[in-house]
Amino acid sequence: MEVRDTGHYTEEYIPGFVEKWDSLIDWERRRQSEGSFFVDLLRKRGVKSILDVATGTGFHSVRLLDAGFETVSADGSADMLAQAFDNGVRYGNHILRVVQADWRWLNRDVHGQYDAIVCLGNSFTHLFSERDRRRALAEFYAMLKHDGILVLDQRNYDAMLDRGFSTKHTYYYCGEDVAVEPEYLDDGLCRMRYTFPDDSVYHLNMFPLRKDYTRRLMTEVGFQHVETYGDFQHTYREEQPDFFVHVAEKEYRMDTADLGAAYSPAVTTARSYYNSADADAFYASVWGGEDIHIGLYEHPDEPIADASRRTVARMAARLGPAGEEAGTGLGESTVVLDLGSGFGGSARHLATEFGCRVLALNLSEVENARHRALNAERGLDDRIDVVDGSFEAIPFEDASVDVVWSQDAFLHSGNRLRVLQEAARVLRPGGQLIFTDPMAADGVPKTRLQPVLDRIHLDTMGSPGFYRRELAKLGFTPVGDDGGFAEYREQLVRHYARVLEETERQEAEGLGTKVSADYLTRMKKGLADWVRGGRAADLTWGILHFRR
Repeated sequence: MEVRDTGHYTEEYIPGFVEKWDSLIDWERRRQSEGSFFVDLLRKRGVKSILDVATGTGFHSVRLLDAGFETVSADGSADMLAQAFDNGVRYGNHILRVVQADWRWLNRDVHGQYDAIVCLGNSFTHLFSERDRRRALAEFYAMLKHDGILVLDQRNYDAMLDRGFSTKHTYYYCGEDVAVEPEYLDDGLCRMRYTFPDDSVYHLNMFPLRKDYTRRLMTEVGFQHVETYGDFQHTYREEQPDFFVHVAEKEYRMDTADLGAAYSPAVTTARSYYNSADADAFYASVWGGEDIHIGLYEHPDEPIADASRRTVARMAARLGPAGEEAGTGLGESTVVLDLGSGFGGSARHLATEFGCRVLALNLSEVENARHRALNAERGLDDRIDVVDGSFEAIPFEDASVDVVWSQDAFLHSGNRLRVLQEAARVLRPGGQLIFTDPMAADGVPKTRLQPVLDRIHLDTMGSPGFYRRELAKLGFTPVGDDGGFAEYREQLVRHYARVLEETERQEAEGLGTKVSADYLTRMKKGLADWVRGGRAADLTWGILHFRR
């Protein structure tokens, strides 16, 4: 009970422990494990000035300064700040602006307002009373500009409390020669023991914050929207991440209540991924540029862009020309809703070739910006409306569109039935639903899909049987002699193999200057998993076509 006190941590970071802290972190291994996650996140939000309130020995302060951010470094431990100052010179030739400060009185000791406050290294768990936690969050909130963000991480105490301690030993405490484990754990205390090669032992006592509790406190002190990442990825498989990273936005949003409904955890996963600088550069450079979906290949070495555009043309041909009835085909009077429109290649094709009006709904603001720019270049602003949003909560009226179109997007939903229900809602009577989706083959055990599921951070995939069954319940009927599903499993294999080849080719020519090495490593593994799954007939793909 003696150590369950907010101020106790200042007694724990004694000089001997501080001197060993960097061997516990292992700066180089931690740099590799994090990649550019925080830098990308902050740049994407336009951040320039940062207050690092849990500087420790300076790892993140130095990385942020290296990336060009204006950074002030604060910590409650004078010994930690002294070590951080030395590390700033040693690792980056930076003179850190350091301030010793207690978070509960942060505004007293640190001046100014910032675009972002970062509280990293599991530091927030040093606060043992809810009153102190609320006070610290309120101080953070007050020191942020009107549209600022708070980035706060924590260990996955949910998993520790519910299932016992385990760790991938990958992301935070990366040193190979240090043993880290809990010596004692209950709902009010996690006492961690750190054992070093010289047999010296140190302890830190922390409050085991549960993830949802932390998120709730953030919203209750005024933060409007909180996104949570697991081990630098969006994931809500609670047992897997070692650490959570919360990103809380101060900016006031009139539609915050709607936002929570619109972006489910699975959709938020995809949104974060496609908003990343790595994904934007990769898909634009490698995956065909405008059409970022699976292609229909006439020969193995065909350019990805050509095969991808052939998919668009094949789908459009199935819809046929516009007739007298609404929803019977493509023409100038046709309103097409493109769900998951990406960079807009399909939307521009439909608007240019058929004169359609296209509503392009997509979750990635980064992709949407590129989409709008390409539309403007080609004079298509008057035919294509690019809308930020989720296909699980389509922001259009009932019976308002003639065609719902989508390419390789539904797999990113954790509630595909909801997507189909929304498509049915917005379609006019007689309207057509046409889409492609990488799917599990009917009857395949989930265990055989695990590598792909892990890659896309989902628990399930759709299947041809699932889509046929659920669409029938919603009143859809299949179109075509193929029963509404033209299967092209071999094209899935060919496409992912072709993208893998192109990735390796461009990597040899300098793709690494635009896309991080970590991203490329994970992408190549993911592509290989898709190819293996397709060749084993565990995965399939094709065009699904139904009428309302």
